[in-house]
Amino acid sequence: MKKTILLGAALFASFSSLPFEVQSQTAITPEVLQQLQQTVQPQDKLVRNALSSTSISVLATDASTLSAVDDHFTYRVPNKGVTDQASSGRCWLFTTMNVLRSKAINKYNLKGLELSGAYLFFYDQLEKSNLFLQGIIDTRQKADDDRMVDWLFQNPLSDGGTFCGGADLVQKYGVVPYDVMPDNYQANNTRDIDMLLKWKLREMGLELRAMANTKEKGRKLPDEAQLEKRKVEMLGTIYHILTLAYGVPPTSFTWTERTANDAVVSSETYTPLSFYAKYWDDDALYDNYIMVMNDPLREYYKTYQIDYDRHTYDGHDWVYLNLPADEIKPMAVASLKDSTAMYFSCDVAKYLNRKNGTLDLNNFDYASLLGTDFKMDKRQRVYTHASGSSHAMTMVAVDVDTLQTPLNILSPDMDASKLHVKKWMVENSWGAASGHKGHLIMTDEWFDNYMFRLVIRKEYVARKYIDMLGQKPILLPAWDPMFLMEE
Repeated sequence: MKKTILLGAALFASFSSLPFEVQSQTAITPEVLQQLQQTVQPQDKLVRNALSSTSISVLATDASTLSAVDDHFTYRVPNKGVTDQASSGRCWLFTTMNVLRSKAINKYNLKGLELSGAYLFFYDQLEKSNLFLQGIIDTRQKADDDRMVDWLFQNPLSDGGTFCGGADLVQKYGVVPYDVMPDNYQANNTRDIDMLLKWKLREMGLELRAMANTKEKGRKLPDEAQLEKRKVEMLGTIYHILTLAYGVPPTSFTWTERTANDAVVSSETYTPLSFYAKYWDDDALYDNYIMVMNDPLREYYKTYQIDYDRHTYDGHDWVYLNLPADEIKPMAVASLKDSTAMYFSCDVAKYLNRKNGTLDLNNFDYASLLGTDFKMDKRQRVYTHASGSSHAMTMVAVDVDTLQTPLNILSPDMDASKLHVKKWMVENSWGAASGHKGHLIMTDEWFDNYMFRLVIRKEYVARKYIDMLGQKPILLPAWDPMFLMEE
């Protein structure tokens, strides 16, 4: 491991063995505390002084990793402009839209195209509200302490999400350009409205459960139709709040298509669905893409379905094929070679140097600073909840080691052991000023350790995996901690 220049690992060589004889004890007694106090060394003062006024990430930064960022890539998807989700958890939505806009810009040689996050987010929040309330109705006969009932009240909705949910929303409601329904303050700062909607939905959920289980004198319990009628009335309140917060979604709009050299191609009036149909007529997201995942806790070469993990009641649960990380790479390279961006999710906070936009296991030397190593592997981190998918971005570039990997063998079906990747790049949604010109560049080693999901078009999926997709998925519970909504 590289050593931190600022403080020096030599100061902490004595930490490899404890300076006292350890006594067995079940609690921290005064005697145990006295033993622990012996770990404090005179040279610790240097670190204490530094940590008292400086962040750990700054002090642990390995200076040898701060050289100029290498932004050369063997294959890079052309993209125009970087989006900004601001202070919201809509990375999943921005990534889904970035995959769409990248394809349209390249296919039609557009000057540019940014899609409205506020438009689809409006319907996302409405659909999630319906999903929760209908879930309450569906579980009305279960006990108050039932695990599913408890999970519903814990998770009435959120601003996080997944590609599967985004795909269902796009195909149900279409898309609109950003200028037609731009992000306002609330769309960029979703925390307060998210909190208030949760309060209201929980209140509504309690009312529905009470209504379903309270028998008035001389009357039968309300049937499902009566409960659903009340649910629709409740959704009217939610819809009104959403219009106040995010605006009224447009039903039609006029948009002018311009080429890269600013020549006008057409100026037409669209509905959100007709706009989607025109520019993505062959791109039914849920039908044409598959999700592959690297989850070391579960058996590889199996498909899995996460129960109730969707955005719309009439939509699709999250389904994925679990594969070793190395076997995902040839398909990702094939997609990028063909200028097709992908939805990518990972544990972005780990070893991220925000200043230069790199994801590298050598970015921070915590061992030299704190006198102890952090040794868990990926499986152990996932098992202990130390790591999991937290953020979605758009995979746009890869740098292949051409000295070890002849480019003429690159294909989804290639032997994964013959592919040698130097680094990858993703387009982020934190604005153009963040990271490396709005992008993050990761080493292949970081990819192995902290990548969790890629969504790949079916034509780039290796033939041997197509049959696996036909398996009956293994159903996992909605509350599985591995599948919390991405933010």
